[in-house]
Amino acid sequence: MNQKQWMSLLGLANRARKITTGEELTVKEIRNGKAKLVLLSADASANTTKKITDKCNSYEVPFKMVEDRHLLGQAIGKEARVVVAVMDDGFAKKLITLLD
Repeated sequence: MNQKQWMSLLGLANRARKITTGEELTVKEIRNGKAKLVLLSADASANTTKKITDKCNSYEVPFKMVEDRHLLGQAIGKEARVVVAVMDDGFAKKLITLLD
C-alpha cells in the first residue's frame, strides 16, 4: 500500500470538502447514501469498528482499514481521526485502488 499516495489523495478530498470525520457524522452520511467509502483506523475501539462495519455492510458502502488514527488525522491535517467518510465517487474509487 502506498501510504503517501492515499494520504495526499485524502488531503485533496478534504480540501475539496468531500469528506466528513467522526463516528456520528459518518453513520449519518452512510444512512443518507452519501458516503462512497469509509476509512476506519485499525486502532479504533471494538465498538466503533463493529458499528461502522455493520452500517457499511447493511448500506453496501465499501470500507477500508488504515494503520492508525494518527495517519488518518495527519492525512487531513487534523488531530487523530478514527473514521473518515469520503463523499465523492472519484475520490472513493481511487482511494479503494490505492488501499487494496
